[in-house]
Amino acid sequence: MEIKKNQYYIVRCDRSGVFFGKITERNGQEVTMSDVRNIYYWDGAATIRQLAAEGTTKPKECKFTMAVDEILLLDAIEIISCTETAVSSIKGVKEWKM
Repeated sequence: MEIKKNQYYIVRCDRSGVFFGKITERNGQEVTMSDVRNIYYWDGAATIRQLAAEGTTKPKECKFTMAVDEILLLDAIEIISCTETAVSSIKGVKEWKM
């Protein structure tokens, strides 16, 4: 898979969770992401593949963390490119904070 610099992706990891952001570097299962949010819980999409394609129909029910500048994930097992529709939808979800 060719990683595009300005493309947003959803990355599913083996143990660390699901993340949304841009991929700046990839080496096997190690993925460095920027402008990244953890997708802790989602509703309004059956799977992360649907979320990457269509976004969420229930943004108020989702729990997406605040964005951080950069993160290194060591256990990536799935990388899905997001459509522009999905990017707008995911970015529109209010930050989940305590």
